[in-house]
Formats: sequence, structure tokens, C-alpha cells
Amino acid sequence: MSLALISVISLIVAIVISCISTLNIGTLAFGMALVIGHYIGGIKIDDLIKGYPTSLLVMLAGTTFLFSIAQVNGTLEKVAKYAIKAVKGNTALLPIVLFFVALIMGAAGPGPTVAAALMAPTVMLLAKEMEVNPLLLAIVVGNGGHAGGMSPIAVGGVITTGLTTKLGLTGVSALIWYNNVLIHFVGAILAYFWFGGHKLWKSQSAAHKQMLAAIPIEPFSRDQWITLTGLLTYICGVVFFKMDIGMGAFLIGTILTLLRVVNEEKAIKGMPWGAILMVTGVTVLISMMSKVGGIDLFAGLIAKLSTTGTITIVTGTIAGVISAFASTTGVILTTFIPMAPALLQKVGAPPTELIPLISTIVATGFIVDMSPLSTSGAIYLANAHESQDKSKLFRDMLAWGLSMSVVGALLCWLFFSVLRVP
Repeated sequence: MSLALISVISLIVAIVISCISTLNIGTLAFGMALVIGHYIGGIKIDDLIKGYPTSLLVMLAGTTFLFSIAQVNGTLEKVAKYAIKAVKGNTALLPIVLFFVALIMGAAGPGPTVAAALMAPTVMLLAKEMEVNPLLLAIVVGNGGHAGGMSPIAVGGVITTGLTTKLGLTGVSALIWYNNVLIHFVGAILAYFWFGGHKLWKSQSAAHKQMLAAIPIEPFSRDQWITLTGLLTYICGVVFFKMDIGMGAFLIGTILTLLRVVNEEKAIKGMPWGAILMVTGVTVLISMMSKVGGIDLFAGLIAKLSTTGTITIVTGTIAGVISAFASTTGVILTTFIPMAPALLQKVGAPPTELIPLISTIVATGFIVDMSPLSTSGAIYLANAHESQDKSKLFRDMLAWGLSMSVVGALLCWLFFSVLRVP
């Protein structure tokens, strides 16, 4: 058995284990890279360590540290509540407004998981109190968080930027984010009509309007105003002055902690260290696979199911199905984006299809994440009101998530390959 084939089998085993257990695939990936790369393949330890994504680690740690500060001291939660109150009692507009609130929160840096954790308790309570289909609010708002999760300063965007840079692609992060927002916006529109959002225009009541208007919110504290100023400064620095994403986040975060806006220890504990370990570990495994020919072999297996015209649909569907059970950032992005050029080469597609294919991998990976087996979906399910039938909600969310692996792939094919958007 060739080393390339052994590495592919190890990747598949790692993905399966991550789907059926709570084991961090990052630690597993480190171990597999050592056994297969060094002990079986004879690769030097120093060469394996060179595959560790140091720059990606700095970006991830910096951005998550900064936005953990805003989460721990309550700034992000208060922003969400003010946005909900701004609807001024218009029930039919609530899902639409919350989509964009979640998008902004996810895009600002925390990513879709934090956006879900902040918004799910209020959103699911509103669904009960206003007698709105919980699936409507959960999926539309969840899609908003996932749409924002690919901004250049969000975790997913940071990971993708690191991976695409290794492929020789620079300056494409905003384009990939735009494509991701497009697919999730269309998905949210489908959910809005499928789950009865349009019917709310005819059924709004004075009681619902009064309920939204009466949401209690305390004014921003001194610490929260300082935190907001720091976040805006960081975003402006990254967007307009080319501030380094990771180092800049550490700089602003350090200033905020010096100003005592948060307990630094709590902010550091609030960082998603498990996700960071997951992403960096899988990246090391993928790097090892590239050295021994495993990525080329894995791409060839997928290419056998595809043609030049269907590579987007097939790859998107496979990525979506896996993502419904596994981590998008830790598994899908780190596995499928590095092999995208090889996939195109295997089916004879032109290099111009690289951005559409990467955009498809990203969008289908995220749009299925309202499956209750994914983190965001699980958060909304856990926050459903006790009067809701959670078993039925689980089945409905799972059906939606799995269906999006196909629907999302078809939407990507239509917009990116056929209509050539943008």
C-alpha cells in the first residue's frame, strides 16, 4: 500500500471520528502526521513542523482574543439587543433584520458560533412569545451568522486567507466573502418563504409590537463604549490602513485590557482554543499529505465522480454532507481548499474556475451548519423553548441542513459557474 493511499485513509478516518465523537480532530491529526509522515514515511520532524501554520495561528489567536473581550464584557450581546429593539415591533421584518444583525456580528470577528451563542437565547424566546415558527428565526438568523463568518477578520475568513495565500491567491478574501454572503442570503430567502415568514405581514398584532418595544436594555457602560471604540478602530485599521489582522488585534486587545475593560484571564479563557488546535492540527496533516502525494490522490478520487461542468456541484455536495456532521472551519476549509487546484487539473477545468470552486467549498460548508449536529444548529436547538417539541425540531433542522448540501451546491453552480457572479 502506497504512502499516499495510507495518508488518504488516515484523513478519511479522522473525518469519520470527528463526526461520531467529541475528539478534537486537531490532536488526532498531529498524531497521524507523526506516525504516517515520520515513522512510516521517513519525513524529518523538522519538515513536519514546517507545515504548522504559524501566521494562521497569530491571526486566529489575535482576532479571537480581541472579540472575546467584547463578548466577555457584554458589548456584543448589548449590540444585538439594541438591533432587535430597532425593529419597532414589526414582526414580519424581524427575521430579515436579525439576519443582518447576525451577519454583522459574525463579520465583526467572533464568527457564526459566537453570533449564535449571543443571539439564540433571545431569538428562540421571541419565536415562542410571538408565536413564530422557531425554524424560521433559527435558520434565517443562523444563515446571517454564517454569511458574516467569512469576512476577512472573522475566523473562517482568516483561515481561508491563510490557505488561499499558500495557493498563490492574494486579495481574494473580500470576493470569497461576498460569494458566501450571496449564497446565504438566497438560502435565508428560501427559508423565509418556506417557513411562513411572508405570512407574518398579515398577522402582526399590537401585543407583538409592544413585546419587542419593551425588551429591557441597560445603556452601554464606560467599558463597553471603550470596547466599541476599540473594535471600530481595529476594523478601520484593517480595512483602510492595511493593519495586520493578527498583530493588530493583539495590539487593540492589549490596550483594552490595560484600560481594564475586561478581566484578561476570562477573555483568554473565552478564546476558542479547541477550534484553533483543530485547524492548525489538520493543516499539519494536510501539509504532510501534500508531501507524500495524498492530496493529489484524494483529488483524483473526487474527480472520478465529476466532469468539467459538474466539479462544482459534486465537490460542493460532498463538502456539504461532511460539514453537516463535522467542523466547517476545522475540517472542510482545511481539507478541501488546498486540494482545489488539483481537482480542477484532474477534470481538465481552466484555472479561472479556482475562485468559483473555493467559493463553493466555503458556502456549502457553512450553509449546512444549521444541522443540529453542527455547533450553530445545536446552539439554537438547545435554546428552544421548553414547550417546543425538540425531537421534531431536531428532525426538521437535520432535514434542512442535509438538503442544503445539494441545494447549496446547485446555487453555487448557478451563480458562480453559469452566471459567473460576480
